[in-house]
Amino acid sequence: MQKKKFVIGEHHKRVCEALDKVLRGETRRLIINIAPRFGKTELAVKQFIAEGLAINPAAKFIHLSYSGNLAMDNSVAIKDIVKCEAYQQIFNTRIKDGSDTKNRWETEQGGGVYATSTLGQITGFGAGAVDVPNEPYKFSGAIVIDDPIKPEDALSDIMRERVNRRFETTIRNRVNSRNTPIIIIMQRLHENDLCGYLTSNEPDEWEVVSLPCIYTDDEGQPHSLWDFKFTLDELHKLKLINSFVFDTQYMQNPKPLEGLMYEHFRTYETLPIEAHLPTKRCYIDTADTGSDFLCAICYDEFEQGCFVTDVLFTNKSMEYTEPETARLLIRNNTQQVLIESNNGGRGFRRNVERLVRELGNNRMFFTDFTQTQNKAVRIFTHSAEVQNLVYFPSGWETLYPQYYSAMSAYRKEGRNEHDDAPDATTGIVENFRKGATQYTKEDIEAIEDEIY
Repeated sequence: MQKKKFVIGEHHKRVCEALDKVLRGETRRLIINIAPRFGKTELAVKQFIAEGLAINPAAKFIHLSYSGNLAMDNSVAIKDIVKCEAYQQIFNTRIKDGSDTKNRWETEQGGGVYATSTLGQITGFGAGAVDVPNEPYKFSGAIVIDDPIKPEDALSDIMRERVNRRFETTIRNRVNSRNTPIIIIMQRLHENDLCGYLTSNEPDEWEVVSLPCIYTDDEGQPHSLWDFKFTLDELHKLKLINSFVFDTQYMQNPKPLEGLMYEHFRTYETLPIEAHLPTKRCYIDTADTGSDFLCAICYDEFEQGCFVTDVLFTNKSMEYTEPETARLLIRNNTQQVLIESNNGGRGFRRNVERLVRELGNNRMFFTDFTQTQNKAVRIFTHSAEVQNLVYFPSGWETLYPQYYSAMSAYRKEGRNEHDDAPDATTGIVENFRKGATQYTKEDIEAIEDEIY
């Protein structure tokens, strides 16, 4: 067991009250919506299942999560609680010899836990017990689902439908009785996530405990749900960073993803004057397929943000893009070049770097990397930062019309033919203040004197 102090908040009491109703048989279908890292797994999975096995050692549980490894880790934690000295002194529950595995173990009294991923194999194991006619209710286990889908998958219609369909075709049927409880604990991720799907189709079947991070008292004053985790000021700052993520995951209030991704863009007339010279960078998203656009954005990085100085946005062939990119970099006195190397990007980087060296620049630094994160999720979650940290030159709509059109017309969900412009622009804010060495004019002159 973890020997750590558990800081109790009022929301923990509400979670425990809802779980106690399940143990008493008063609630058979329970949804708990609460922000990540607010103690939901500790209470609603580990402690709840351990308590259920203490009440009835023959209770059978199925525990599911989006990750099989996470589910198994929780299973091990529950088993550790059951096997600890204090638990053993109070309760009669004992782990059966030979069943001590991570994802499946049994008690000597016939109960146990089976843990796997939401989309994993769960046939052959049931939760709860068969009802005995005319006997009073006795808690005998439950299906406990903790975060059935990853946040980055929740924006995918295909992944959401897979999870929702899995619940209907397999998970729901794994109860040994219609009275066996099903508990879902998760942060809201989308209006049509599993919780949204169930409450929309079965509004009278599910008891929902929704715990937004900001609540108002009887006098209408806002308060933080758990000051230990986030103060009210910190929560307001989180909302400024990304209102959708905040409303969805922290306020449990998902809204339809519709309309334009970007509400506004910042522009500038002249570059800022700061004590330190800016770092001159270029972020390049190469064309992955023949229909994609190459997007190269040169910008000066200042303390207050990234000021775009030039853009190359084209779907022409490499015979055009490689020399044109080299000219772009030289023209903007670029110091650092970051290139997404997916699908041939490394070859593009080598050719452009060779051309830059042939043009006489031996100091420009090139880096390529493979982007593995979901593109749509990256664009969406960093949209507020793009609007607040990236500055475009006045008149950029006429300077770079195709790029401007791709940015201004990009929608939050669907109907986007190309995402190359938002993807590259997102890369700028992802790398803001990462590894940039700031030099004064005197520093640069000293370095040049040393070299030459």
